[in-house]
Amino acid sequence: MTLRAIIHNAEEGGFWAEVPALPGCLTQGDTKEELEANLREAVEGWLAAGEAELCADSGAIFELAV
Repeated sequence: MTLRAIIHNAEEGGFWAEVPALPGCLTQGDTKEELEANLREAVEGWLAAGEAELCADSGAIFELAV
């Protein structure tokens, strides 16, 4: 499965990301590498929790295969 995430610069430094297709699926990291690892974990947790079906994707800048 490939999902898209929107990556933002955090005001306090580092980055945070959201997955538009997974409501409430957000995470952060001090580096892009840490953000990607945390994002992978957040997506896997969201999917494992059996949340509602995916929402329409509104576009993004990062693709993540899980």
